[in-house]
Amino acid sequence: MGYAKVANLPPQYGLYSSFVGVCIYCLFATSKDITIGPTAVMSLLVGQIITSVTTTHPEFTGPQIAACLSLIAGAIAMALGVLRLGFIVEFIPNPAIAGFMTGSAITIAIGQIAGLMGIPNINTRASSYYVLGTSLAGLPNTHLDAAFGLVGLFILYTVRFAAGRLTKRYPKYERAIFFVNISRNGLLVIFSTLIAWGITRGQSTSPISILKTVPAGFQAMQVPDVPVSLLSQVTGNIPVVTLILIMEHIAIAKSFGRINDYKINPSQEIIAIGITNIIASFFTAYPSTGSFSRTAIKARSVVRTPLAGIFSGIVVVLALYALTPAFYYIPSATLSAVIIHAVGDLITSPRTLKLLWRVNPLELFIFIVSVLISFFVTLEVGIYVSVCLAIVILLFRLAHPRTEVLGRVKVQDNSSTPDRYIYAPLNQRSLQNVIEAPPPGVVIFRLDESLTYPNANYVSDKIIDYVKSNTRKGAVRSTKKGDRAWNDARKDEYTDEHLPVLKALVLDCAGVNVIDCTGIQALIDARVALERYADRTVHWHFANITNRSIKRTLTAAGFGGNTPSRTSEIAPVIPPHRDGPQTLYTEDGDRIESSDAEPDLEAGEGKPKVDWAESTDGDEKLSDTNSPALSVLVVLAALLLALSPEMVRTWNEGGLAVGSGAARLSQFTSIWHRGKVEIPQQQQHVLVIEGMKCDACANRIK
Repeated sequence: MGYAKVANLPPQYGLYSSFVGVCIYCLFATSKDITIGPTAVMSLLVGQIITSVTTTHPEFTGPQIAACLSLIAGAIAMALGVLRLGFIVEFIPNPAIAGFMTGSAITIAIGQIAGLMGIPNINTRASSYYVLGTSLAGLPNTHLDAAFGLVGLFILYTVRFAAGRLTKRYPKYERAIFFVNISRNGLLVIFSTLIAWGITRGQSTSPISILKTVPAGFQAMQVPDVPVSLLSQVTGNIPVVTLILIMEHIAIAKSFGRINDYKINPSQEIIAIGITNIIASFFTAYPSTGSFSRTAIKARSVVRTPLAGIFSGIVVVLALYALTPAFYYIPSATLSAVIIHAVGDLITSPRTLKLLWRVNPLELFIFIVSVLISFFVTLEVGIYVSVCLAIVILLFRLAHPRTEVLGRVKVQDNSSTPDRYIYAPLNQRSLQNVIEAPPPGVVIFRLDESLTYPNANYVSDKIIDYVKSNTRKGAVRSTKKGDRAWNDARKDEYTDEHLPVLKALVLDCAGVNVIDCTGIQALIDARVALERYADRTVHWHFANITNRSIKRTLTAAGFGGNTPSRTSEIAPVIPPHRDGPQTLYTEDGDRIESSDAEPDLEAGEGKPKVDWAESTDGDEKLSDTNSPALSVLVVLAALLLALSPEMVRTWNEGGLAVGSGAARLSQFTSIWHRGKVEIPQQQQHVLVIEGMKCDACANRIK
């Protein structure tokens, strides 16, 4: 009933939510301990949504909005459970959860100050900081309610503290002390109600604020009324309601499963919480989820099966039908004390904050942001901001993984057996005296994350930057500034002759589970850049590959085998044959050859060109191993040449002959097959494109 007041609903709706939660959930549950019902965070969230909607659309009532939220959120939760999508909540870290739960607990406690002290005319639906200010300003107007509220709060904390001390001192009475301790809320309400009845009986008005009439039975059962206009108003709030619904429940269920040594089925639990809220909407109940305090009481009471929820439901039904006349005299200040005492356990302790700082300051930052936003804005915004901030930090960590340059440490020094080594980071302080650098020209890198599109370029740049800082260029640096690379900013007196030339690169892939297209493209680009820099073939070696799919990926990209192919680009955004040159050049303007091509010294000016694969079946074939699409371009170029009499030229025994376009077009027949252009034997000397050579006469076409 107290949480229903937090949700800005009449108290009986809290009883409706409690009854449906404990009775329906046990039929689908996989946890014996968890109790479904109103919770502090969900009540605060529903209260804020009801306030927001009714302010702009007063035609909707609070119970109608609450039932709509329960129905829609329950349906979404059930769908997520059926589709096994409950893992989505795993993307929300614990600091974000603790942050907005702490923020909501502080907000609820501040909202109950006015009721605790009997301060009139306080708008508890406003922002928390405003409610706190107006409550403090209204302290001189405190009424008799403060006696019930403050004394009740003192009794609750005293009983709990005394029970803890007595349990340690008299362990044989632990169970009896436990039952007295968990009964403190009920006992306080009973005695406060008796006192209120005594001072109110026979008077026309009560000197204190009391609960007053609570209707008996289930008087609000009906089919949920969800008009389109109401649905459009709450659509933006549904995601966060569903998120809280699932997240609180799964977190509590997993926690008590670990404590009591059983395992829950998260998907089944999500289905159970979804069905519970769907049925609850027909009782005009508001969204309910797992309650930590009530679940803890059930667990400490040593319940054996989920059927214990039925007995809780029976107690709620008895209260609805038999005790509602007594509820009339419950002091509002006592309910406020009970609520403040309950939500106080949700506030994160200073010890936990200190531990968060020691573990990871960034997670403490997420916690603080979540608390502040929940306090100064709304709980909904606090949840969204904390979750988005956590995802941004996660993506930043993925995009900037740690890489280490490794050296070796000798672990066996026995002349009768070969030396054995382990590999550790070169900058590890504890091994500075024993660690050895790799042989000159060899660099060993360790990757601690999968190589995927968020971090591929970062890792590639780290590798290239380290190699260029610790090795020298293979080609002699030109003395003329005009012949140097445009981005070579080194001074003339700079020398790196003491550094070795890169010969081999070893990648330790023990921490790599996935390499996607962008990751493999980054390795290809790094290979090209390092071979330009070293002016030689650099050998790549991959160690500790634990995933067979990674081996297939590396082989497909040309890293496997003794003579790997030179794949230029994986899934290109802009095909290289359409924009930009086909041939790769070094920084000094030298052309780079593929590994299976012989340099052609007849090309002139010392710039070798790539020879094309020769025919093995009698036909002359020109092939481009890099891009099959180039073959299509070759065919189109030949056809265009054949269509124009002025442009049709043939190379025939050292002379030029010009023929008719129609004749040449009829004679030239080409087939594009598997990336190769096949030219029939009788059409050996057709000029296809400048730079290729005629395979029949072995002359380079000018």
